[in-house]
Amino acid sequence: MKYSGRYLSLTREELLERVHAQMSEKRFVHVLGVEKAAIALAEQYGEDIEKASIAALVHDYCKERPDTDFQSYIDKQLYPEAISQFGNEIWHGLVGADIIHDELGIADSDILNAVRHHTTGSANMSLLEQIIYVADYIEEGRDFPGVEEARQKARTDLVEAVAYETQKTLTYLVEKGVPIYPKTIETYNVWVAHLSK
Repeated sequence: MKYSGRYLSLTREELLERVHAQMSEKRFVHVLGVEKAAIALAEQYGEDIEKASIAALVHDYCKERPDTDFQSYIDKQLYPEAISQFGNEIWHGLVGADIIHDELGIADSDILNAVRHHTTGSANMSLLEQIIYVADYIEEGRDFPGVEEARQKARTDLVEAVAYETQKTLTYLVEKGVPIYPKTIETYNVWVAHLSK
């Protein structure tokens, strides 16, 4: 795929190099799987394929960064007050979007929001945000109970796939007994309730 330059000054190959340098081989394989899934969903549901590719490739750009990288941003930026208690699982999306903006020069708000919300979702997700949220969950390297059902839902109804993933994720977090980021609960209330009506 050749990038147009509308969303990023780097070529796809240059972006791949920059992303690969930030992570382990296993994480990079996951990122490529998310890109493949995101492009397929973008084609199916009518989203800009280039935006889907870029957002997928950078969604975990900060996943393996040290906490100090995030802390310097948290100290300087305006984030929800409670963010400090959640750690990298939340930071690599929410704070990572700002790091990606600064380090890769991506300014498109839809791409940045897709990164920002790819783990928590949000009440008002754009089509691109839904695609990255679901693609991250269903990419071909994933293997856990329910993933095949999630893939089937993604092929027929993206909203159902978002709701299914949100419900499964919240159940998993509750069973683990870990603190739940408020936006995840907000996502559940909007997207799962949508299907219950």
